[in-house]
Amino acid sequence: MIPLSVSTSDYHTAGEPFRIVTDPPVELPGDSVADRRVRALDSPAAQHLRQLLCFEPRGHADMYGGFLVPADDTGAHLGVLFWHKDGFSTACGHGTIALGAWAVDTGRVPAPDDGSVDVVIDVPSGRVTARVHRAAGRTTAVDFVNVPSYVLARDVPVATSRGDVAVTVAYGGAIYACVDAGTVGLSVDPAHYQELIALGREVKWALNDTGHAVHPTDPRLSGVYGTILHEDLGDRDGRVRQRNVTVFADGEVDRSPCGSGTCARLAVLADQGRVAAGGPVLHHESIVGSSFTGTVVATTTAGGRAAVVPQVTGLAHRTGEHTFVVDPTDPLVPGFVLR
Repeated sequence: MIPLSVSTSDYHTAGEPFRIVTDPPVELPGDSVADRRVRALDSPAAQHLRQLLCFEPRGHADMYGGFLVPADDTGAHLGVLFWHKDGFSTACGHGTIALGAWAVDTGRVPAPDDGSVDVVIDVPSGRVTARVHRAAGRTTAVDFVNVPSYVLARDVPVATSRGDVAVTVAYGGAIYACVDAGTVGLSVDPAHYQELIALGREVKWALNDTGHAVHPTDPRLSGVYGTILHEDLGDRDGRVRQRNVTVFADGEVDRSPCGSGTCARLAVLADQGRVAAGGPVLHHESIVGSSFTGTVVATTTAGGRAAVVPQVTGLAHRTGEHTFVVDPTDPLVPGFVLR
């Protein structure tokens, strides 16, 4: 049964929306956040609520949000199930940044007027941290410290309608296929928006069911979540500078530089020797001109591979508080998507 009303707190992180549902009016059972996600994928009630908040007329094809759920244990402040128009994702960096800001804004996690506080969050890919920085009682930045990230495959040839492309596959809480946009004659800008979406979808579906998209330890994390089409902007002032657009799920476009995608890019750039712990950082721009800063905090191993512990710094802003109402006579429930 569809709830008659649902309350949300809405944020954007570098232009990408994040709709927070603090008290989901449906059951989201499970032994862990990762397990809750798997069960939500098979839950008609969870899927209906996701669609209600994501589809038009209450959302749009590129909407994003999360249901708050209990943390796995007392070591975290909260858990979250991330969702978009096509389902529930394993990771979301921009959402983690928004949740850190929200947790401090609402007093759920006490924070100093000047200084920083860690908001620890369980997500389907593991335990992450939103380190919220404050000055004069205002949030000034949020560091998203992610799970270890690493390269899965290098220079995988993929045939596309624009010719063959070389793809590097990397994990940053979700699996991404990375493509240099310039190799197929594209620039990462709004003028090429539709062409970037088309190529991103081609690459994702070409690799999604291959061995290159298999997570080495947890099959629940397998599959290509998105394609990152990137271009170099010229290194300057000790920074690697790139612009990207991440085309995720089935043709959705991240307006931000993509938090977990930035972690995957840090893993690739570290593998290439372009960034390192204590070394150059990544200035990562989005298709709308917003930016994140990506830093390698440490090196480690994960999944039998060399890995980095990535940190992505950005900021989220509240855009509204909403109570969405469902008219029981409305024939367009849960809604529709136009792409």
